[in-house]
Amino acid sequence: MSLPPPVMRRLMREITQLKNSPPEGIRVQTSEDNLLDLTGIIEGPEGTPYAGGYFRVKFKFNEEFPAAPPKCWFITKLFHPNVSSAGEICVNTLKKDWKATYGIEHILVTVKCLLIYPNPESALDEEAGKLLLEDYASYCSRAKLITSVHATPRVRPVEFDTPASEATASSESSSATASSSSTPSSSSKSSTSTPTAPFTLPIITRKSSSPAPAVSIHGLPMVPLKSSPGSNADRLGENDGATLNPPKERHISPSPSPLGTADANVALSVGVVPASNAPATLTPGTKAVKRAAGPGATGAEKRKKALKRL
Repeated sequence: MSLPPPVMRRLMREITQLKNSPPEGIRVQTSEDNLLDLTGIIEGPEGTPYAGGYFRVKFKFNEEFPAAPPKCWFITKLFHPNVSSAGEICVNTLKKDWKATYGIEHILVTVKCLLIYPNPESALDEEAGKLLLEDYASYCSRAKLITSVHATPRVRPVEFDTPASEATASSESSSATASSSSTPSSSSKSSTSTPTAPFTLPIITRKSSSPAPAVSIHGLPMVPLKSSPGSNADRLGENDGATLNPPKERHISPSPSPLGTADANVALSVGVVPASNAPATLTPGTKAVKRAAGPGATGAEKRKKALKRL
């Protein structure tokens, strides 16, 4: 049976998506001869009587797809209230609740949920529904037995060799590798093009750290004073290191005269030192001559002056 091209394109797109990124516990199997020969495989959910089994669901599409749901049935025998002995599935998604936006993946996920939460109120298998309501332990025991006999293969289907998470991760990693090989990352560009310069902290110095210029007053060098906290130099800022109160100039007085005031008067009287140089300092030799002369020298001088008058 041939389907319209839009239906074929829709089926091809859904089958490709299911094979590339399948949901957890769900796979699809196609025939090489007929693309429309599609089989869904559902892994028995953990914590249910169907754990460890693999249940196959057969699909049959018509020209009305996706406006109408496809026909689906179990080809693997199981004990379930909503699955008949012929494999017919009683679920509203395949009947009145169907929407054109639904597809193969939505159907398989709904059937897997039906294995976890059976609905005994709309049972196709009355025995399974009654046992589920009255004796859950007996229901589980019966369902496990049927699963082990009909749904548990010696070797798991090859479609489950690659987990769904690994398949998705491998597809993402391959795309990431392709993009990274074609275009280098911006971080690598920045690291290879411009080296990062080491960061250094700026050094902040005060004006007072520079040596103060030499200061001289009246030709005498002044020694700069170091300012102490709270001193006038700290408050002045720019005058740090300068002497605030320079010392007064020291006037060096001449050495004391060897003659006292009385000796200077005697020297003037005998004429040893001129009167114009009275304030000058007398030499030690002059003092020695005065003492050696004594009173006799004074009388001789008087006699010489008297002789000159005559």
